Amino acid sequence: MPEPRPPAPNDIRLRKILDDTLAPPRWPEGFVMRGLEATDALALHALLTTVFDDGADGPFDEWWPRVSNDAEFDPALCFLVIDSKGRLAGAALCWTRAFVKDLAVHPGARSRGIAEALMWHVFAAFRARGAAHVDLKTNTVENAAAVRLYERLGMFEVDWEG
Repeated sequence: MPEPRPPAPNDIRLRKILDDTLAPPRWPEGFVMRGLEATDALALHALLTTVFDDGADGPFDEWWPRVSNDAEFDPALCFLVIDSKGRLAGAALCWTRAFVKDLAVHPGARSRGIAEALMWHVFAAFRARGAAHVDLKTNTVENAAAVRLYERLGMFEVDWEG
């Protein structure tokens, strides 16, 4: 498995303890969550490219084999939110070690509670798998709104090696 990229300036690792305080996800009206299907990979890559806009994932033909062949990839840990027109509105792509690799909501679907519902779903999914906590990496400057969401959900900063 390739080593993750080293933390960039202002990157932090956040953790959620999976205890009895978990809330059920509340999906906004007109949106449904489902798992990854074989035909979803291209739309998932397009969403990540739109949201992160940093070119780090590279073209689809390089990204998908790298993700899908990673030892920590499990399609059952990729959660998609679909809008009423069948479009991909958001996604959480997680690694088997209880790590949220990517959380993305399309700009046109933001401020509806999709990211929060996805995170509550992720927490429940990993708790059902026996995980004690879920971690993710984010950037305090580039993703300040996300940091506020994660803190509202009860996540807190931990050491990188944690």
